[in-house]
Amino acid sequence: MQRHVLSVLVENEPGVLSRVVGLFSGRGFNIHSLNVAPSLEEGVSHMTITTDSDSLILEQIMKQLHKIVSVIKVVDFADIPAVTREMMFVKVQAEGTARGEILRTVEIFRCKVVDVSHNEMTIEATGDQEKLDAILGLLQRFGIKEVARTGAVAMRRSKKTD
Repeated sequence: MQRHVLSVLVENEPGVLSRVVGLFSGRGFNIHSLNVAPSLEEGVSHMTITTDSDSLILEQIMKQLHKIVSVIKVVDFADIPAVTREMMFVKVQAEGTARGEILRTVEIFRCKVVDVSHNEMTIEATGDQEKLDAILGLLQRFGIKEVARTGAVAMRRSKKTD
């Protein structure tokens, strides 16, 4: 199984999300993350779907997605140079000397502290899945109280000229 990030442009109308998600669940595939937001074009939304599947089955899913009338375009970023990021909030226990250690970790990973109380810090982190998992691994020892992740968003990289 391989991780696939799909970019799906759809008409922004009721029921489209349900049809797209139903296509995955109907074939027994889990959606690892799903992001939907308006695109630059009026009346069009951009879905970013992350899933684990083999290429042959994903090819069938992509063909089925194209059959949904409201779907405009489907791109699999598995073999295309792309920028992929997700954002995460992490609330950690932060008392005494732990505060300094947490701040050093935040600095190393270029994160931001977005909320502080007497005994907690909320950190905002942006990066690929591996980076966010690494941050969580380091913050685990302080006591993670809550995590909220956006899931992936992706965009094709700009073409480089030689």
